[in-house]
Amino acid sequence: MALNLRQRHTECIARMLNLNQPINANGTANEEVYKILIYDKFCQDILSPLIHVKDLRKHGVTLYFLIDKNRKPVSDVPAVYFVKPSQQNIERIISDASNSVYDYFHLNFSSSIPRPLLEDLASGTLNSDSIQRISKVHDQYLEFVTLDDNLFTLADKSCYVRLNDPRATDREIEEIIEKLVSGLFCVLATLGVVPIIRCPRGGPAEMVASLLDQRLRDHLLVKNNLFSESGNFTSSFQRPVLCLFDRNLELSVAIQHDFRYRPLVHDVLGLRLNRLTIQGDKGGGAGGGMKSYELDRVDPFWVANGNLEFPEVAVEIETQLNKYKKDVEEVNRRTGGGNDGAEFDGTDLIGNTKHLMNAVNSLPELTERKQTIDKHTNIATVLLGEIKERSLDSYAKKEYEMMVRGGIDRAELLSVLKGKGSKTDKLRFAIMFLISTETIPQIEVEMVESALREAEVDTCAFQYVKKIKSLNVSLASANAASRSNIVDWAEKLYGQSISAVTAGVKNLLSSDRQLAMATTVEALMEGKPNNPEIESYLVLDPRAPKSTTSGQMKGPFKEAIVFMIGGGNYVEYGSLQELARTPSSAKHIIYGTTEILTGADFVHQLAALGQKMGLGSSSSSIPSSAPA
Repeated sequence: MALNLRQRHTECIARMLNLNQPINANGTANEEVYKILIYDKFCQDILSPLIHVKDLRKHGVTLYFLIDKNRKPVSDVPAVYFVKPSQQNIERIISDASNSVYDYFHLNFSSSIPRPLLEDLASGTLNSDSIQRISKVHDQYLEFVTLDDNLFTLADKSCYVRLNDPRATDREIEEIIEKLVSGLFCVLATLGVVPIIRCPRGGPAEMVASLLDQRLRDHLLVKNNLFSESGNFTSSFQRPVLCLFDRNLELSVAIQHDFRYRPLVHDVLGLRLNRLTIQGDKGGGAGGGMKSYELDRVDPFWVANGNLEFPEVAVEIETQLNKYKKDVEEVNRRTGGGNDGAEFDGTDLIGNTKHLMNAVNSLPELTERKQTIDKHTNIATVLLGEIKERSLDSYAKKEYEMMVRGGIDRAELLSVLKGKGSKTDKLRFAIMFLISTETIPQIEVEMVESALREAEVDTCAFQYVKKIKSLNVSLASANAASRSNIVDWAEKLYGQSISAVTAGVKNLLSSDRQLAMATTVEALMEGKPNNPEIESYLVLDPRAPKSTTSGQMKGPFKEAIVFMIGGGNYVEYGSLQELARTPSSAKHIIYGTTEILTGADFVHQLAALGQKMGLGSSSSSIPSSAPA
């Protein structure tokens, strides 16, 4: 059975809400117990895309609160806490227990609680004579956010900046890597799989891979470990491959404008945790008001059309609307009697009653379809307004052409930078120009910079990418002796980020728009020997003795978990899902990342790095929308 992360994650949460009792086929406990749910902000984000209010009721949750809110005491009802294992949360739990806010405390930590915090909890509740109220303490290994069947994020903010910060100390980098490994361990524990790990050598991907390999090895030594149920999957064909990448593999995808529906909704309208709030009526005013929508797997239109280009989506909305009108007419026709004055007999009555029953039964489905059509009509209308106002179709088209051709005509470049679009749109376009064009005359770079300054755009992010690019060029042209000097100097200055930003400029986007990451994942899953693309990739198997590197561990694999360190996006997710749907190969791919970023969010992080290195202007700030 294919790995379904959303389903597994939801099952774990349902079990936790039912006081960690086994749950039946309906997803509820055999004995219903009314309870109160207490969570922190981080765990609220974990619950939000998976469990709705009606689901809480189904699991017997009558009240739910944030842990830092003042709460009135409630007796005789168990309280289920779902929080991060932090000093602040432990202190609040001790305070709640000592003040007898609840009689029974079922404590669930989103990841493994460190021993010092557990000792603080024990001594704090002992000293206040409230330890008897603590019924159970569980490590849940649920510290990640699942947004779709095959999409998760560790919600680890500004990871790219922190990993590439030239001033970051070794200890700071180690802490970031440990946090990422802890999050990935939670994902693997939830899925119950120990994968074969593949990653490029050097940089954060290798650091995460080797620490995760070690953590899994140590855990597998424990007799009743989290993976013991799946311990019989010893053949490498039944285990997934975990492919780890660093954002610098392909910067362009994180910056470019995309014209497909899901990436566009995220980038332009700020989709967060599968929720969207937009103006209900373009005119605003009293009649307009804001509308909130859920965009998740329950919405059939979103699932079916998320990867289509925006104009195709508009056509599809029209098609669905016409189909809906036709079906409504059909129901009206059937229930309208209409025996044209002929003699009325009993069989006609029976037939008519049947039609009425069918019509009544089809009403909820028709209503639901109409709501979905209205929702996407509204979203598409707001999107269209933004597209026209900012010429987003032109940005997407020109950036794509730039990547394929490896450059752009000077006059065309300047007309975009002086034309429509927000400051961030122009900055993203300028950076795409830097990335896509291998050698740029200095005069053109200066022209771009002056056009950006004219539009009052902060150029920090542009200067940062320019600096990294010039480093790559000097690395490529230097001889061996001076290259090692440059590398030493660069590593001191840039931390991890000298992985070639512009490597393989020509093949970043092949004609069928398959991204470099998707191509690499496909190669890793096929596992064919002597493939130059992945020959240098590390292979780690946490179940095998350290010394072995058998060919068996290299695939082929039916299932993959792909993880992007430093921020991912819906463009990459869509690209991998398209790869998984290729008819020639039945693959299953889960995509995860440190955080889901819009192009503006990522450029904001590049600007922060530029500022840390004292580059560019920082007079005006780059607007950023909240990452998912």
